[in-house]
Formats: sequence, structure tokens, C-alpha cells
Amino acid sequence: MRSRDAAGQRVAALVRESAGWLLLARLFECPTERWRREVTALAGEIDDPALQAAARATLDAATEGQYHSVFGPGGPASAREVGYHDGLELGSLMSELTGYYHAFGYPVVEGEPPDHVAVEIGFLAYLRLKEAYAVASGQEERAAVARDAAARFRVDHLARFAAPMAGLLAQSGLDHLAQASVLLATRIGEPPRRPLLPVIPADLLTEDDSDFPCGNS
Repeated sequence: MRSRDAAGQRVAALVRESAGWLLLARLFECPTERWRREVTALAGEIDDPALQAAARATLDAATEGQYHSVFGPGGPASAREVGYHDGLELGSLMSELTGYYHAFGYPVVEGEPPDHVAVEIGFLAYLRLKEAYAVASGQEERAAVARDAAARFRVDHLARFAAPMAGLLAQSGLDHLAQASVLLATRIGEPPRRPLLPVIPADLLTEDDSDFPCGNS
């Protein structure tokens, strides 16, 4: 009985977390009438005051014109991951993202690029639901697969541009987007550090180190 109750609590927590991620994803989408209905409904299903406040601010201020002026060509920020990478091949990024999405059956909205921030956040929400369903079905291995995939995706993709995007949106003059981007960067955490080049172990160096002279010689 206790294990069943514990599983039920895990499922409920995962569903709430999924709703929070999904609402956050919606705050980076182009505002339409359907979008307003969805944001309003999702805001009523979560218990995160900061996220609810961001949703209210976005509902009050967001317009399609503002959205395109910020994220469109020439705008102060990009809504796409590729906009924050130097020297990254677009095809490789798209292939990796679509590989993730296809592996878990994530239905990307037609017309949205796979590396759009809302699509990527939505994928985290989707993985939380997949994990919740697996837990409810007693499939712990499947739950672990979804949980591990979410952790890797978070680090490999969203963590690489959430903070830089927040920095740019802070200068956009649109408080609701700046507020949403700060919440995203806080939830995602710091980007992974690039590993330092390895130091040559001492036992591999010879006593004659004349091949590595100091100075300009």
C-alpha cells in the first residue's frame, strides 16, 4: 500500500513539473488567441508563484508584433539554439535534436524549427509526462530512460543558451520576456564547462626537456 501511495505521489509531482515546463515553453511562443487560452489554463494548474506571475505578465503585455521584433531577423535575441553557437554545423544540431524527438515520439509542431527554445522546453515537459506514465505503469526502467534523457538534453542543449538568451532579453525592453528568460535560466542552471587541455603527466617527460625551451628561442 505504501509503495502504491509513493508511486502516486511521484506521478503527481512529475505531472505538476511537466505542466510547469509546458507553461514556461508557452511563454516563448508567438501569442495568438489559442495561445492565450492555453497559457491561462496552464497557469491555473501549477502552484509556482514566480511562474504564475510571469504568465500573467506575458498575457498582459505580449503581442505578435513585439514577439517578431525581438526574435525576428535583426531582433536583439534569437529564439533558436543555433543562434548561440560558434562554429556549430546546423545540420548536426538538427540531426541530434530530431533524433531525440523521434526516439521518444515527441510531436513537434509543424513549422517550428527543432532548436526553437519553446520546442526544446516542451520536450522536457513531454519527457516528464513519459516518466510519469512509466511510473504509473510500474515500468521503472522506462521511467529511468526518460529521466536520464531529460537530464542529458537539459545539459547538452538548453543549458548552452538559456543564460546568454536571458542576458540579451534583459536589454530588450520587454519585461515579460526578460522575466520568463530569467526563470528559464534559473531552472536550467549553469552551462557545462569545457574541459581543460590535459597536462602532460610527469612520468611521460624525459630528463632532457630541451624540446620545450622557455623564452623565444
